[in-house]
Amino acid sequence: MENFKILEQKENPLFKRKEVEVSVDSEITPSHTEVEKLISEKFSTEIENIKIKKIHGKFGSKNFLISAKIYESQEEKDRTEQKSKKLKKAQDKPAQ
Repeated sequence: MENFKILEQKENPLFKRKEVEVSVDSEITPSHTEVEKLISEKFSTEIENIKIKKIHGKFGSKNFLISAKIYESQEEKDRTEQKSKKLKKAQDKPAQ
């Protein structure tokens, strides 16, 4: 992935996070893991503090728009973001 551009960056003090819109050029749609790693390097934060909202590309284009939220801490992210069904089930199951 190359040509990383920050399109928009907003501070959201209520939820203790930054909301960012970035543009990335890539041959194939970047995975959430790749995007999290890239954003953590650019914004000097831990991968656990990042929530990727969406990765959007137009058909035939090599440019992808990415919306992400960067939290101050893992606790803030866990408090604010909704957990996936898979993660909820794993947490609700009693250890055997």
